[in-house]
Amino acid sequence: MSPTSNREETLRQWQAREAEVRAKLAAPGVASMDELKAGSGMDFLQRIWDGKLPSVPIGETMDFIPIEGEPGRIVFQGTPGKQHYNPLGSVHGGYFCTLLDSAVGCAVHSVLPQGMGYTTLELKVNLIRALTATTGPVRAEGKVIQVGNRVGIAEGRIVDVDGKIYAHATTTCLVFPLP
Repeated sequence: MSPTSNREETLRQWQAREAEVRAKLAAPGVASMDELKAGSGMDFLQRIWDGKLPSVPIGETMDFIPIEGEPGRIVFQGTPGKQHYNPLGSVHGGYFCTLLDSAVGCAVHSVLPQGMGYTTLELKVNLIRALTATTGPVRAEGKVIQVGNRVGIAEGRIVDVDGKIYAHATTTCLVFPLP
């Protein structure tokens, strides 16, 4: 298979998966504390993806969605556009950071037991190359490095359909019992 046909097939698969996931998501909103505490972190995320809980408002604002996940690994997908541009004519660094914070934070959340929550303490992002409206869809994959009783650490990266890396991030999250 030629690189062009491989790219086209990957693009087709990514777009089909995005349409499939978007069809199941509920309207944006915020889940209640009782809904958050009702199961493990992965259970909570799965209920959002299944449309049983509201989808995340920042995903609507920034036009990205969770595309796949399992405990310790979460992937978000979005297509940056001109609405995400900075004054210099490329995608604002905040888009990179928000997409990566979602992926690495949810990766940590995905391994938490029932009754536990997290918040980002630190996010470090290295922007490797510019995103533009012509880049097409990108994916941010977050992977857990280590999660303990008080601290969770994860890493992530943004890639396009060709596997080209646009950014890399690490996070440190505070893990705590939910009130």
